[in-house]
Amino acid sequence: MKKTPLYDQHEKLGAKIVEFAGFLMPVQYKGVIDEHMAVRTKVGMFDVSHMGEFRVKGKQAFDFVQYLTCNDVARLSVKQVQYSAFTTEKGTVVDDLLVYKVSDEEYLLVVNAANIDKDFAHLSKFTDKFDVELTNESDDTAQMAIQGPKAEDTMFKLFGEVAKTMKFYWFDYVEYKGQTCLLSRTGYTGEDGFEIYCSPEIASDLWNDILKAGEEFGIQPCGLGARDTLRLEARMNLYGNDMDETTTVLEAGLGWICKLDKGEFLGREALLKQKEEGLKKKLYGFEMVDKGIPRHGYPVYKDGEEVGVVTSGSYAPFLKKNIGLAYLPIELAKAGNEIEIGIRKKRAKAITVKTPFYKREKK
Repeated sequence: MKKTPLYDQHEKLGAKIVEFAGFLMPVQYKGVIDEHMAVRTKVGMFDVSHMGEFRVKGKQAFDFVQYLTCNDVARLSVKQVQYSAFTTEKGTVVDDLLVYKVSDEEYLLVVNAANIDKDFAHLSKFTDKFDVELTNESDDTAQMAIQGPKAEDTMFKLFGEVAKTMKFYWFDYVEYKGQTCLLSRTGYTGEDGFEIYCSPEIASDLWNDILKAGEEFGIQPCGLGARDTLRLEARMNLYGNDMDETTTVLEAGLGWICKLDKGEFLGREALLKQKEEGLKKKLYGFEMVDKGIPRHGYPVYKDGEEVGVVTSGSYAPFLKKNIGLAYLPIELAKAGNEIEIGIRKKRAKAITVKTPFYKREKK
């Protein structure tokens, strides 16, 4: 098992450590509900150093990223960030990622921890077709996510005006202890917030200084448990649960990042065909009516017949409801349909609902 550069800090704070994606990671400190509510109402900080970072440089860096991702990289300005996905020839999902445009000839790709080796191998298959240099910087990068309505105030204390002026899904560079760090206004919680990338050598000092800066705002260190419940309330997909190489980008409800009119990209033909023929299933949200928490892998029933499977499900601490996502036949993938979830040996009533389940109020 790998340890992130912040592992010692988690031990000092009494975190419960679990294995996740090949890393020893904090699942919780005070408790999932406490940490979830801190992010929704104040500010929380996560160690996300397990995530992967690839750098693409070269004359054809744009062409390379444009071909291998389904969103339109041409829409990015320098220092802008984009949510996207790597697709297979079948239009299914290799991984979802963030694309950072550093310059016309340089991009930073941030991928899921469990997929680092797989993604790098996938991209490496195409490097000889483009004039690019692809490097894996994952082991040389620490990353923290500072999330919640008080995230801006916390980061302002450390980095000044850039925290106030930075727009959502943009990034800039900040100095810390004589080193340059990348700060972006991004996150995986449905809240306002930032993600900061730095060298492993300064990660512990930065972690502690952010905790100190956020103390007056009630900052809490948060683990993977709260990260999962927060992203589910905000209806953010989790790779391996809600999508994988058996589900297309369109089926996963990510049509909004799939720009079929941008020109050629891997999987475009298959996705165009699927769009023309119409989807047969789609990932859709539901709320429990009866008692019971839906979990990944639980069956979904309609009129006594098994019609789908729960991909993510949990108690939603802020909403105080039991919610979930499931792949459903397309005719059921709209709000207001009664379904049943097989929870242990019982079938519990649920109703399909529009997502996101939770949406923060914009300033």
